[in-house]
Amino acid sequence: MPSSRENDLATIRSATVADAVRIAELSGILGYPITAKTAAARLEYLLSRSEHLVVVAEITGVVGWVHASEQYVLESGLQCEIIGLVVAADQRARGIGRGLVGRVERWAAERGLEQLSVRSNITRSESHPFYERLGYVRTKTQHVYRKPI
Repeated sequence: MPSSRENDLATIRSATVADAVRIAELSGILGYPITAKTAAARLEYLLSRSEHLVVVAEITGVVGWVHASEQYVLESGLQCEIIGLVVAADQRARGIGRGLVGRVERWAAERGLEQLSVRSNITRSESHPFYERLGYVRTKTQHVYRKPI
């Protein structure tokens, strides 16, 4: 997907492995610290698969990213989910997040996907109104359980 100006501020473009350092830094903001080496390996994997989309917002450098995935779910069929979205704290409320989500929505529509979902941690209260302003409706609240294996 070519790069484009999503607003007057940022260019939205496909991520590259060269973005790994900044993507790793921004991942820490989400509470998911990873090394640049890990980010690079994951990007290599994701960028080679057509069912994944990873794009970045760039001004003078990368200020945000979004990862979305096409999923075939037993109970709901083919859909798209935003797996991760982050915008640098000093760049928020400038339309960058809206531009990143807009890119995902267009990608999903081009693939014929009829539903897009996103999960937002209950502690990220500032993100809830953001998604609601974009037309997303809260459909449930849940707990997430993990067990190392």
